[in-house]
Amino acid sequence: MSESPRTLQDAIIYYREFENCKAFLADLRWPDGNVKCPTCGSEKVTWMDNVRRWKCYGGHDRPQFSLKTGTIFEDSPLGLDKWLCALWLVVNCKNGVSSCEVAKDIGITQKSAWFMDHRIRFALHQGSFEKMLSGEVEADETFIGGLARNMHKDKRAAKITGTGGKDKTMVMGILERGGEVRTKVVSNRKKKALQAEVREHVEAGSAIFTDALKSYEGLSEFEHQVVDHAVEYVRGNVHTNGMENFWSLVKRGLKGTYISVEPFHLFRYLDEQTYRYNNRKEMDDFDRFKLACSQIVGKRLTWNQLTGKQTDDRPSAN
Repeated sequence: MSESPRTLQDAIIYYREFENCKAFLADLRWPDGNVKCPTCGSEKVTWMDNVRRWKCYGGHDRPQFSLKTGTIFEDSPLGLDKWLCALWLVVNCKNGVSSCEVAKDIGITQKSAWFMDHRIRFALHQGSFEKMLSGEVEADETFIGGLARNMHKDKRAAKITGTGGKDKTMVMGILERGGEVRTKVVSNRKKKALQAEVREHVEAGSAIFTDALKSYEGLSEFEHQVVDHAVEYVRGNVHTNGMENFWSLVKRGLKGTYISVEPFHLFRYLDEQTYRYNNRKEMDDFDRFKLACSQIVGKRLTWNQLTGKQTDDRPSAN
């Protein structure tokens, strides 16, 4: 296959050949065609075909490196054919894909697929933002947590200790109409927490639409308009339906695909859904996949970080 893959079937066939994986990833990592050592930056390297690695002559203690070195793939025994197909699934399945499904599809254990999926989500995280949201912007918050009716009696007694949002995780989203969405797990929905996020991400003077939550009162530097959901959901162009739709996608994936998500990992699932949402327009499956692959360098998530045995070194989110 000479052209880039356009479907999952094409990707499976195309990336089973190591040379195709090498050409694709090397072009993303070193677009000028000059392979550089990730340790010292030297271009004095030689490809060793028998071990599928490069050797650097920069005179340091890590002379050999591979396509995986310095990426989310580093130290993984799984081949690039499996990694790239799993990444294709994660970024292109609208409601997400569970680790059980990934494990079955590419022939690995569920535990390995779960670790793999989280490393991919880590690559999808956008990091700091340079562009402020502007124009017409919606801000909304929601609670995410298990439904009591879906829990076993013993688990329900341990996890559900109150009503409303108690024992659930609060998340906030800000959406520029016709543009991108940004999400974050927040500690509470008090004025200080929510308004800080709005001011950090939205350009002063923009029109911002929220529900009638008291925490949004005082956003005087914006054209702030409120829709009271106890009375109406839409008043002209004043509504938060865009964010409500996004939360619907998030919860559909969490409840229907992933089933059980610990609060400790929730921000990664938000990163995944945010990536797909922000890149849903004017991109086909390959373009979305290629963009994700361009973000794998310089990011590393170890098992100890993922399971909380070591402090997560995730970059500052928002």
